[in-house]
Amino acid sequence: MTEWLISIEGTETGRLVALYLAIMAAVLHAVFGALQKGRHDPWLTRGAIDASYCLMAAPFALFVVPWPEPHMWVIFAGAWFIHIIYKCLQAWAYTKGAYTVVYPVVRGTGPLFAVIGAYLIFDETFTAVQWLGMGVLLMGIFGLAAYNMIYLQAERDTLNAALALAVLTGLTVALYTTYDAYGIRATQNPFTFLAWFFMIDGLVMPFIAARRWRQMENPPDLGPLMKRGVIGGLIAFASFGAIMLATRLDKVGEAAVLRETSTVFAAIIGWVFLKETVGPRRVALMALIALGAVIVEMGG
Repeated sequence: MTEWLISIEGTETGRLVALYLAIMAAVLHAVFGALQKGRHDPWLTRGAIDASYCLMAAPFALFVVPWPEPHMWVIFAGAWFIHIIYKCLQAWAYTKGAYTVVYPVVRGTGPLFAVIGAYLIFDETFTAVQWLGMGVLLMGIFGLAAYNMIYLQAERDTLNAALALAVLTGLTVALYTTYDAYGIRATQNPFTFLAWFFMIDGLVMPFIAARRWRQMENPPDLGPLMKRGVIGGLIAFASFGAIMLATRLDKVGEAAVLRETSTVFAAIIGWVFLKETVGPRRVALMALIALGAVIVEMGG
């Protein structure tokens, strides 16, 4: 598998595989976000997920994949720090706003910063059609934010904070997408990066979640929480692994933008499973974000 992936880097086959991987990541990331926002406190859910994928990744990191090259340890330290900031901001945003409010702004804001980062770091450029798609995507993002600020009545007192945190989280999404794309390209074996990343990345949030759980007056049962954590851990492997492989096989900016079609899946999940009121206007705006992502991909 590793040899085949390396052999298709920069080819038309690699571009096609990257396209499928980015779409898969979009679907799975929408499910992952709903898991974190769903039944339990977002901080507890994130801790359970991180503990699960840390334990699942450890045997592969230690005994299956090749050990990282010496220069990778500094890269892992940077990735660990960026992801801790991202996860704290994400959990904080989910405590302030509904899933269908926070998620689209987070996932929609990220691509703009990711495209800029890809230009600065990887010398990637967009065509005129792709910039048109980016404009359509941003229209959907800011239209959705404006709609929420004007019409949304639930959680009104925390709406501004939720939107501000969502934008900051989107910035960290772009930062980790670009940085991790650099990291997975810096090692010979991409699965070495993924296995070690998941093991290292899962070391902190479980302790934060445990402290929060102990301080609760009525903490939830650990059984259902950990079950959700295991499911979330498996989804995280597939979602993050897919987008990271896509950024190695093809352009970072395009993969980051295409992943944001997850906003459509997020709208469906929020409406069907989380019983959040979405409405036709918000669905249309979320679809506009996805349309912009598709234009970016087709214009490349």
